Amino acid sequence: MAAPQRRSVIRERVRAAIGDSLGCLSQVRMIASLAKGIDWLVLQGAALRPPPGGGLEEALEFLQGSEFMPVESEPARVEFDSRRPGRNFRFPTPRPCSLAENNVVYGQLYRCSECWQERPTIVLLHGGGDFPSYCLRFPLIARRCNRTGFNAVTLQLPYHFHRRPRQFKGLNSLDCLLLAKMFAQAIAEIRALSGWLRAGGCPAVALWGVSWGASLAGLSGCCDSRLAAVVLSVPAVRFNINAELAFLRSTREAWESFRPVLDRLNLTPLNLALSRPSISAERILLIEALYDLCVGNEPVEELWQAWGKPDIWRLPHGHVTSLAARGVTERVLHWLAPRCDECAGKQQPANAAQPEH
Repeated sequence: MAAPQRRSVIRERVRAAIGDSLGCLSQVRMIASLAKGIDWLVLQGAALRPPPGGGLEEALEFLQGSEFMPVESEPARVEFDSRRPGRNFRFPTPRPCSLAENNVVYGQLYRCSECWQERPTIVLLHGGGDFPSYCLRFPLIARRCNRTGFNAVTLQLPYHFHRRPRQFKGLNSLDCLLLAKMFAQAIAEIRALSGWLRAGGCPAVALWGVSWGASLAGLSGCCDSRLAAVVLSVPAVRFNINAELAFLRSTREAWESFRPVLDRLNLTPLNLALSRPSISAERILLIEALYDLCVGNEPVEELWQAWGKPDIWRLPHGHVTSLAARGVTERVLHWLAPRCDECAGKQQPANAAQPEH
């Protein structure tokens, strides 16, 4: 090939390479813009609700005391629904409040086989107000868990769905003390359910939480060393507000005035970066969304450093779109398998009571 022809071919290849690179860059920017746009819309709806008020000093005292996450935890008294035996269950919360509707915990157990007690179980924890994930996405994940050899459990967290009291106006209607007690109630319920599973012979229990559910999974991992693993997907590491993104000026000012309260709450164990896990870093997985406007990716990076640099996946998504990231479910199950197998290989009580069917 003559020199002019070679130079022509090289120029064409360079142009093609540049065009492909620009196309990929354009696609990345489009994905980032879309992800951030969806998060921005979610933030507008959340910001319209006024911030919690009152009870800060009582909340700080409660969170720093031993009552927040006590050492002892009794297994849940699980009862299955006679209309759908083996799937829908309920149990009384170990930390009742004054609202009766919130004192019954509801959930669903997806068994992977008839001898399900011999298989590990993954407890799926939804985000705050995330009804679509609980009703639509979690059942799909649960069936994938079953096909992989895991049982799966979904749990309705305090003040959500069937547990929402009629007079309840949303989580922001709670004062700081009730907000702190809501965290304590949720952690107690997760530990009670895990205790019931282990008491029934389940060889390993892992937690997989999303957003607020990820925060609860992390806090549970700070007080329960028997967990096989915890997966924190886009966790709300600490209380964080992006008041500057609020569309209405009055909303921005209301949330900005509340920032000092959140700063003080962030000095308590509710800030995951200040808490310490009771399981090894090898059994912790963090999933971060690079374009997250709701909880931000900087707090997740801080948590990664504070917890000894466990495995972390950084996804090119926003907070909301990360929930539908392609292939993540299979990757998480693949990551969980050896950790649950290792936990299952440890001794189990030979005379453990079998759970009620």
